[in-house]
Amino acid sequence: MRSMIFFLTTLAVIGLAVWAYRENYRTQDVIAQTERLQREIGEARSRLAVLRAEWAYLNRPDRLRDLAELNFDRLQLLQLRPDQFGKIDQVSYPPAEKIDFTGVVDVSSQTDAEDWP
Repeated sequence: MRSMIFFLTTLAVIGLAVWAYRENYRTQDVIAQTERLQREIGEARSRLAVLRAEWAYLNRPDRLRDLAELNFDRLQLLQLRPDQFGKIDQVSYPPAEKIDFTGVVDVSSQTDAEDWP
């Protein structure tokens, strides 16, 4: 009986060792994957910062003004004037619709006490 307990204990220890070994390598794989993703996120943020800087550089008002002047004939651009803008009272809104509630069926979840068995 004692040898059977030792044998089962030995099997349990070996099984736990195999499980711990596998979990250790799974954990290391997940940590490596996490580090790789963090590195990729850092690189993407760096690229995004460069793209934002390039966008800000390309959208400088003086540069856009020069481009508009160079391409004035081809684009046929006109300068904005205050009289080109409308006023809020000139906006036509659709008329409010009236809802007809005749023939509506009540589908509320409340029931009368008489309906219960």
